[in-house]
Amino acid sequence: MIKIKELHRRWKEFRLAGIDLEIADGEYFVILGPTGAGKTLLLELIAGFYRPDGGDIYIGDKNVTGLPPEKRNIGFLYQDYSLFPHMNAAKNIEFGMRMRGIKDSDTVKKIAGYLNIGHLLHRYSQTLSGGEQQRVALARVLVINPDILLLDEPLSALDPGTQDSTRNILKSIHSDSNLTVIHVTHDQTEARILADRIAIMMDGRIVQVGTPDEVFDRPINDEVAHFVGVENVLKGKVTTSSNGISMLDIGGTMLEAVSECVAGDTVYACLRPENITLGTTGIKSSARNTYEGRLVEMERMGALVRVKVDCGFLLNAFVTNQSAGELGLMYGETVVVSFKASAVHVV
Repeated sequence: MIKIKELHRRWKEFRLAGIDLEIADGEYFVILGPTGAGKTLLLELIAGFYRPDGGDIYIGDKNVTGLPPEKRNIGFLYQDYSLFPHMNAAKNIEFGMRMRGIKDSDTVKKIAGYLNIGHLLHRYSQTLSGGEQQRVALARVLVINPDILLLDEPLSALDPGTQDSTRNILKSIHSDSNLTVIHVTHDQTEARILADRIAIMMDGRIVQVGTPDEVFDRPINDEVAHFVGVENVLKGKVTTSSNGISMLDIGGTMLEAVSECVAGDTVYACLRPENITLGTTGIKSSARNTYEGRLVEMERMGALVRVKVDCGFLLNAFVTNQSAGELGLMYGETVVVSFKASAVHVV
């Protein structure tokens, strides 16, 4: 168990303020936030590279706040990998062991084989691809048998194909070793795939902690909703609320949500674009929220098309390229959007 209590740290014009977290043994915990949120600084405080101005860090029952990094048995993988250019892959991997006075070439070969880089041990870092360098750096961390693995944006410099394969490697390492992992990223797909739980970090503060479903489907406020890609964040007023159903006035158009609210309150209705069904006029829907609107924008995004519909308020929805073709979607056309009341999250 890792416990962080009221952690504070000033860094130039930036400040981490009152960080409280609990991370279970064997958990894959992702800290997700925009650039400049303080994610890397928090990792460095956990690793012991910097001292906090206030607060405490516990690993198990031991307060490690004042311990140097080498006393914490933590492995740290930076975004840029930090390989030594004058050493081959084998020497890079052995480096942490040598610093601890350990000589164990069998462990190096075992870890290298596990990461499929055994054939690269003789090569120098500048001759390796980004994905190969990343696996060498990861091997260097794993050979010291850390209790905790800290990952700082480990996939951000990789191409999409290599990202996919490396995500699979990280998942395998975690499941095989039950290692406690803290992984910071700004990539939402990465967080969804890897995390047991996610902490959303903004402006030096932890603003929400939960499972991927909780964070992405039930954001705590409109700022988090925008960041996690909800896209449709609609400001409105509660007109009635009873039996778990609330009616919201969104700019003169009524919207139904499964939510306990207080009549008269101003709220935000959050709706993910993938939860909206798009159709043509005349198609009936059982969804409680169904509106006719005008298609005002289309944007192709690989296999998907993002469409924007003006139905009294603007809604973004996703359809597949095939569905867009079958529906004959065109700018200015009248379409029908529908979504369930349970798909609306009110904050």
